[in-house]
Amino acid sequence: MSDVGFRTRTIVIAPDSFKGSITAADAAAALAEGWASARPHDRIVLRPVADGGEGTLDAFAAAVPGARRMPVTVTGPDGEPADAAWLLLPATPEEPWGVGVVELASTSGIELLGARRLPWDADTTGFGEAIAAALDHGVTRLVLGIGSSASTDGGSGLLTALGARLTDAAGERIARGARGLGAVAEADLSGLRPLPPAGAVVLADVANPLLGPSGAAAVFGPQKGFDPQEVAVVDEGLARLAALLPADPSTPGAGAAGGAGFALTVWGARLVPGASAVAELVGLPAALADAAVVVTGEGSFDAQSASGKAPAHVAALAARIGVRAVLVAGRIDAASDVSGFAATVSLTELAGSTDAALAEPARWLRAAGASLARRL
Repeated sequence: MSDVGFRTRTIVIAPDSFKGSITAADAAAALAEGWASARPHDRIVLRPVADGGEGTLDAFAAAVPGARRMPVTVTGPDGEPADAAWLLLPATPEEPWGVGVVELASTSGIELLGARRLPWDADTTGFGEAIAAALDHGVTRLVLGIGSSASTDGGSGLLTALGARLTDAAGERIARGARGLGAVAEADLSGLRPLPPAGAVVLADVANPLLGPSGAAAVFGPQKGFDPQEVAVVDEGLARLAALLPADPSTPGAGAAGGAGFALTVWGARLVPGASAVAELVGLPAALADAAVVVTGEGSFDAQSASGKAPAHVAALAARIGVRAVLVAGRIDAASDVSGFAATVSLTELAGSTDAALAEPARWLRAAGASLARRL
């Protein structure tokens, strides 16, 4: 028998999370297990990725040796206590007190509400509290992921948690969430905590501005639970808040996470495209240098996936150096452009239905990994 079929190749497994189903790290492990069952001689490198949303913490934890989860109790998006964590990356000569990674999804994210939607009252206080915990620890720098938000509060909750005071015409603190935006009359930032010594970078998964037809309320408000009339009211409230704060609401990414991106620029943080920043930080480009194939994926690949989402960025990185990229997704929309991938697998088609794929994501990811290994 020829041994050509058993030559050792390097296979990089770099999926995002399959939102609401399985984390990026667990998805990567399942794909790797399936691939290894079909081609045990291949060298498999795990580099789970993220775009700033759900799974960002897991991607860093899987890729950075010595990363430690730091438990913290925060105020969840519903105003109730929630157990969360931020991630401490090890100290280096350049960053002697380490880097803190804080994820909005796990502190103020929409997944924390389950099937509920609290469009008027959900806020980003918990995210701000987790940032404050990392500052209290003394980190040199912060990396902040801001996808998967439950709220459209313009980041008012996180600013308040960091020491800002937002009040109405009577000098009283405004209500939580979008509900308070229409009454905000004054913003006192004198008590706002300083950035860490090396600053903060914000991983945004979208480039929308804060206001207008492509802003936070208009584009993302409906998924938070606002009807068209309410969207207009919230946009007016966001404009009212923006007029009081020293930042540009038209900045790309200011509308991310219900305006949390805007609030973080007020604080002095720098917005960057999440998928490319995470890929660099977890060492994906270096891993691809020796790869024959990279496997990426996410829960739903659709027409929006090409706009800053992780799988499209992985495919673009791979194309630049001639590495074949393949896509595994929970579902693949027929209208999406998959021309950048050498092969695709839909877990829904593999399992026979969406419900079956969602019930056992690891099983079907293993099956997808094995199928791709045999085909490629």
